[in-house]
Formats: sequence, structure tokens, C-alpha cells
Amino acid sequence: MSPNETPGWVTFPSGTDQIQGYLALPEPRADRLPPVVLMAHENLGVTEHRQDVTRRYAAQGFACLTVNMFSRVGGRPPQDYTTVEERRAKAFLAATDEQAVPDFEAALDYLAGRGDVDTFRAAAVGFCLGGGTVLVWATRTDRLRCVVPLYGLPVLPPEYSPTGRPRSRIEAAESVRCPVQAHYGEADQFIPLDEVRQLKQALARSGQSTELHLHPDAGHAYHDDTHPNYHSKAAQETDRLTFDFLHAHLDR
Repeated sequence: MSPNETPGWVTFPSGTDQIQGYLALPEPRADRLPPVVLMAHENLGVTEHRQDVTRRYAAQGFACLTVNMFSRVGGRPPQDYTTVEERRAKAFLAATDEQAVPDFEAALDYLAGRGDVDTFRAAAVGFCLGGGTVLVWATRTDRLRCVVPLYGLPVLPPEYSPTGRPRSRIEAAESVRCPVQAHYGEADQFIPLDEVRQLKQALARSGQSTELHLHPDAGHAYHDDTHPNYHSKAAQETDRLTFDFLHAHLDR
């Protein structure tokens, strides 16, 4: 697939399974291949909005691949639910760290085999469900130069966890192996501010360069301009900080 053929869907192997991804490539440069951003979606899946954001990253000069973490269940989050909370829980259980992290490694392998992107300059960005995924991935790989989680849950509640017990990302955060820039809304109705503060402290203990931005008056999913919680000021500031951070780590 050439830049003229993207954006579009691709497939790649992860173990014995075929995983889908939505790929957007930037305009080619004569002097170097583009760096890579792996994107991890929220519990709604690879929506039209998520595809649009993938294209926005390509416009910034990044080869951006959003991995469909629901590839094994038909490409969409589980549909057999009766309440919103049950929908969220089933989505998280369909994209556990044990499954998603190897899929992202496989996505990076796929990109490395294409020959038209530079996977030695790679980063990951995640939203909500995917925010936690990229944070955990950053504790298990040395292939990423940086990660940017947006409103990833610091602690998964028991109903979101495959063990049936709370799963803390706070405990894992001090083991991240690359710089981190995290973003949260100060008015997030799902994520307690105390957990966000604990996450910030854990990241600081990692020995990596880390920062956590708390955006005033912004709720959960504030970056999604199709969501009722969309907060334009916080979203624009997040984009500015994120792109500056990614360029600083990937343009070298």
C-alpha cells in the first residue's frame, strides 16, 4: 500500500489470528521515511472518529496505524449487552492486556516489514481503554520512544478485569521504559482524581521523563469531537502538547 492508497484497512498476523488495522501514511519525504505512531482506540472501537484522528496524525507527518483490538470478535466491541455499563465491561474483557499488547507488537512487526516507514522511531497513543493498553505496553517493550495515554483507567474495576479483581496500572507505571505524557480531564466522572495523582507519582518513580496534564473542566472522552463530553479547549491543548511531544522524540 502506497501513500496514495491510504488511508485504508490492512490486516496482519498476530499468532494464528489475523488482526485488522486502519492505516494512514503521510506525504512521502525524499530525505527519510516517516516515524510511526501506533494508536489504541477506546472501548467503542475503530469508529469514524478514530479513523479521522488516525488521518490527522498522518497529516502531522506520522505513519499512523490504529489497531483494531476487537478483530477477534468481528471487528466491533461485543454487542450482547443490556446496559451501558455491561457494554463497557464486555469491551474491556474483549481487549485484555494479555491479548492486546502482543497484537501491538505484531502491528509494529507488520509495519517494519513494509519498508516504507521507520519503526526504529515509534510511539504509541491510546484513548480510554487504549490509554491503559499503551501504558502497559510501555512497561514491556524497548521498541517505543514514547507513549501518550489519554484518560486511561489507572485502576480497572473488577468487572473490567479478566481476573475478576481490580487491576492496577498504577503499580505497573513505575516500570515504564520510555518517556510518557499522560492526559486526564479534571472533571472526569469515571476516573477518581486521587487515582490520577497516584499514577503521576508512580510515573515519576520510573526514572523516565514523564508528565501528566490535568485539563480543567474536561470530562471523560473530552478529546472526541463526536461525544457529548467534547471539550474543545482541552482537546486542542492536548493535541498541541501531544504533537510537540511526539515530534521531539520521533524527529531525531
